[in-house]
Amino acid sequence: GFLEDGILVQDVSRTRQRYLGSRTFPWDMMAVLPTELLCLLPGVPRVPGVPAARANRCLRVPRLFEAFDRCETRTGWPNVFRVAKLMLYLLLGIHWHACLYFALSAHLGLGADPWVCPSFTRLLRRYLHSFYFSTLVLAMVGDTPAPQREEEFLFVTAGFLLAMLGFATITGNISTVIVNLSAADAAFYPDTGPMRRYLRARGVGGFHSWEHGVLQQLVLRLRPQVFGPGEFVCRRGDVGREMYFIREGHLAVVAEDGVTQLAVLGEGLYFGEISLINIKGNMAGNRRTANILSIGYSDLFCLGKEDLTEVLAEFPCARAAMEAKGRELLLRMGQLNIGAEAAAMTAEAEAERRLQRLEVALEGLQTRAARLLAQLEASALRMALRTQRLD
Repeated sequence: GFLEDGILVQDVSRTRQRYLGSRTFPWDMMAVLPTELLCLLPGVPRVPGVPAARANRCLRVPRLFEAFDRCETRTGWPNVFRVAKLMLYLLLGIHWHACLYFALSAHLGLGADPWVCPSFTRLLRRYLHSFYFSTLVLAMVGDTPAPQREEEFLFVTAGFLLAMLGFATITGNISTVIVNLSAADAAFYPDTGPMRRYLRARGVGGFHSWEHGVLQQLVLRLRPQVFGPGEFVCRRGDVGREMYFIREGHLAVVAEDGVTQLAVLGEGLYFGEISLINIKGNMAGNRRTANILSIGYSDLFCLGKEDLTEVLAEFPCARAAMEAKGRELLLRMGQLNIGAEAAAMTAEAEAERRLQRLEVALEGLQTRAARLLAQLEASALRMALRTQRLD
């Protein structure tokens, strides 16, 4: 099976269709081809040719990493699993180095000098000697026979360089495990950085062309919410107090029967802003205009009405863009009263003209008051001078 919006799908036909259409299917096909049968061709060496012929099995490495990631996220002991995985990588690296050492020894001649692998009769003894030699080299312990030939010098030098890289990797992984042990009580979304990067990368629908300040102010006010399968995020006619950004999952716009899907919303989109902003001619007012149902498990970001109002008050261009998109959506849904919109715009224009006339009258009154105040001050000054002369 596979997970679709958090729901386990175990239908065989859907699983087959999904796997055959995935990008991993061609690589899996090439990884399981019986390429070792090429060794049966005339002129191909039997035993030495088998490892090279099976090199296509390495194409399964991404699958192995995927299995490790799934086990790490599902196990109750993730740090123990990381340490075990690190030990597996370490043993695998020593094994591969031992195989290369034995191949070089076989090329130079087993037992030809003290550095190469001795010519033991038992294959297990040869492998154990090679594994022990590689462990000493990669652990940088030393205590190995001195190389005698150029190939041996190059092999030992490359082994030491790989050992330095391996120790750095092991130290980094161990430090990560220790940090994770002390960070178990970290809060959910303690930093707004991940949300900010998500919104920037996705563009969040029509928000991609907005100012940088709008996104920053919105991110600081977002709250995460999770909805389960078949759960309504909002219903038509409810009073709208929040708008939502889809981080992950799929939501359906359903009809009044709650079953018929009119549209499907995916990650990166947003909805619910119509009931939060004042669009002239909106017959629904601050009520929801659609039923939004979570198909599977949906991870959303919620933005309250008060927070949106504060942000849009500081950015008039963003408010105009949102109102224009909301008006277009209401027009398609038949929820926009053109006459009421025109009347509201006319009333607003008339109110603006009255306000301008009041501002002109106020400026005139302020000018006259300033003149009267100047005359009063001049009269007071003259009166003071006359009083001084009389004294």
